[in-house]
Amino acid sequence: MMNKFPKINFIGNKEKIADWISNYFPKDAKSIFDAFSGGGSVSYQAKLQGLKVISNDVLTVNHLISKSLIENNFETLDKNDLEIIFSGKPLKGFMFKNYSNVFFFPEECMELDLYRQNIEKLNSEYKKSLSLTLLRRAMVRKMPYSRFNINWDKVLQLRDEENSYEKYKRKRAYHNQSFKSHFLENIDEYNKAVFDNKQNNISLNEDVFNLLGKVKADIIYLDPPYTGTMNNYFGFYGLIDSYISSTIKEPFKNNFVDKKTSIELFDTLFSNLKNYKYWMLSYNNSSFPTKEQLLYLLSKYSDDVQIIERKHNYKVTGKEKKEINKEYLFIVKNTRLLTKSKKEYVTAEL
Repeated sequence: MMNKFPKINFIGNKEKIADWISNYFPKDAKSIFDAFSGGGSVSYQAKLQGLKVISNDVLTVNHLISKSLIENNFETLDKNDLEIIFSGKPLKGFMFKNYSNVFFFPEECMELDLYRQNIEKLNSEYKKSLSLTLLRRAMVRKMPYSRFNINWDKVLQLRDEENSYEKYKRKRAYHNQSFKSHFLENIDEYNKAVFDNKQNNISLNEDVFNLLGKVKADIIYLDPPYTGTMNNYFGFYGLIDSYISSTIKEPFKNNFVDKKTSIELFDTLFSNLKNYKYWMLSYNNSSFPTKEQLLYLLSKYSDDVQIIERKHNYKVTGKEKKEINKEYLFIVKNTRLLTKSKKEYVTAEL
């Protein structure tokens, strides 16, 4: 049976083109560092291909996705785990106190508080991460537009099924399904996505600039936020990080969102990639820096830069963007490192 990446609902996820990206993985590569793993689709494709995968994302919730589906090779959730997660009465905890009538109704926040408390009773870190990943999916499905930067009045409007049908000809009943029903609806798909590729895969939760001198791999794959597009990932999903930690999280630095600093950030990023044989960068034509600016920056560090292009139309809040979008894949050979002898090169390890 072929393992399949489950439905994640992550803005910017590369699920539809992950196989296209992976077709360009160099044939001699045995390991990959997915430095901005996001929804995890490229890491998952690399795992399917038998590579040792090191995934990283600064968002804790994205780290838990890759911990559940990339690092985790065996653990799944069973009936006993479900009994633990869903036992007891809803309680007034962190979500109730801070987010009632902000993103969810008070009684829904109380359910989330109960489940968060119960998940800590599970006997495995992988079971905990898989449970939180499933709850993440449930929270995103219940949230209009699948992101947590919508004001409460709009949430109420879009969760009103009759009003939604009158305006959009869709009732969107899934916004009003319980967290538990969403969890149970997706558990089989997520359990089946767990598999062993015979590698010691690793999931990390760091600012990428803290890892570039520490993590070694044949390929580094870069899919940073696309400046100039819908790219405020902390705004979209930071609420779930707060839920996981039961503390109100602050936005992180080095977010590639600000046009004023993005070129400098990219240059700093590229200047720290000397230990990787191959660099692969995803980007698109609606973003800043431009393709030409990125090519100029990359050319400072390698004289072997290839750009692959393909059309990639994507949807935002249910509507397909009108203009035709192109996805760019920059493939860089680190010619300086490749000239070293095999004895000098150290293969992937953390």
